Amino acid sequence: MTALHSHSEAAEPFVQRHYFLLRRLHSLTGVAPIGLFLFPHLATNSSIVWGRFIGDPSYGDGGVESFQHEVNFIHNLPFLFFIELFALWLPIAFHAILGVWFARTGRSNVKHYSWSANRRYTLQRLSGYLGVVFIFLHLASLRFGITFGGLFPTFDPVHAASSTALHFGDGLPGLLRAAFYLVCVLALVYHFANGLWTAAITWGLTISAGAQRRFAYVCVAVGLLLGAAGVTAVLGFASLDPVKAREIELKMLGGDGAVHS
Repeated sequence: MTALHSHSEAAEPFVQRHYFLLRRLHSLTGVAPIGLFLFPHLATNSSIVWGRFIGDPSYGDGGVESFQHEVNFIHNLPFLFFIELFALWLPIAFHAILGVWFARTGRSNVKHYSWSANRRYTLQRLSGYLGVVFIFLHLASLRFGITFGGLFPTFDPVHAASSTALHFGDGLPGLLRAAFYLVCVLALVYHFANGLWTAAITWGLTISAGAQRRFAYVCVAVGLLLGAAGVTAVLGFASLDPVKAREIELKMLGGDGAVHS
């Protein structure tokens, strides 16, 4: 009997044999580090607007100065490649591959769950698919300069604001790119906020209906905060004058050719 049982377990797919563990690891990586990364990432991008209130006014636009300062800090981090590899790329790949597998094998079960719950489940899957594609394209454009026919910008970390503003500020094509970014960023924000709520259930942190309802308010607040930061960033770059931004960036260049904070 034991031999037959062992043979039956070995015949099962790896994911099914370790479903309990993988489901929790998938949930965990979606919250940390991937989900938590949205906070500094969107905060940095939205500094193009809020930086106007705290940035150095001597440059003429504190937003450009603040954003360039943040980009300089990130690109001067020691072992940046390894930080990105182990804190972002590998967790993202793990979460994306498992997420697609779970989404392809899952069922919304409309007959047994409420309409709103199934709509959230469906939106979670769709936002996940869109998020996987967007993150892949976004990373490829940032790291390898692949623009995918101009859909993504050629980002220059030395001229961070102006190179981004050029992408969103060329008439109708720029508006369409801005709209595309808005949809993708808001999809990722929804995926994280809704996933945060389900993660608390998965890990047994919100057992009762009351606890789930109260934590839902927290997740909605998190989603609104991150969504506002994303919208602020896209609108900030879309309305930025790239010529004036480039002038400010040149002012920040030192005699050694490096950008100083």
